[in-house]
Amino acid sequence: MDWLKHLLWHGDKFLGVEWSVWKVVGWLGNAAFSSRFFVQWYATEKKKQVVIPVAFWWLSLVGSLILLAYALLHQPDSVFILAYAFAWIPYIRNLVIHYRHLKEQQKCSKCEAVSPRAANYCASCGTKLRAEGSVL
Repeated sequence: MDWLKHLLWHGDKFLGVEWSVWKVVGWLGNAAFSSRFFVQWYATEKKKQVVIPVAFWWLSLVGSLILLAYALLHQPDSVFILAYAFAWIPYIRNLVIHYRHLKEQQKCSKCEAVSPRAANYCASCGTKLRAEGSVL
C-alpha cells in the first residue's frame, strides 16, 4: 500500500499537483467540457444513430466559459484565451435553435408522438391534432 500512497501523495502534494481554488476551477471546466463526449456517445449508442443531445451543448457552453474564466483570470496566455474566447457562440446558437424547434412542435395526445406545428394529423397514429394547446 505504500506504492499507492506514493502515487497519490507525491512530495506532500495530492497527485503531485499544487492545488488552489483556480486549479479546481480549471479542472471543473475540463471535466464539464470533456464529459460532453460521453453524453454524446451514450445518446448515439442508445438510439443507434448519431445524435447530439441538448446536454452536449450545455456542457460545451459551461465548460468553455469556465475555462475562459480560468484563462482570463488565472492563466493569462493568448493561445489559451483565444481557444475559448469565441467557442461559446456556436453553443448558444445551437441551444437557441434547439429551443426554437421545440416551440414549433406539438405532441399527439393519443400516442405522444411529436409532429410539426403545421400538421393536422399525427403521422404515427392518425389522430387529429389540436393546433392550440398541445405544444410541447
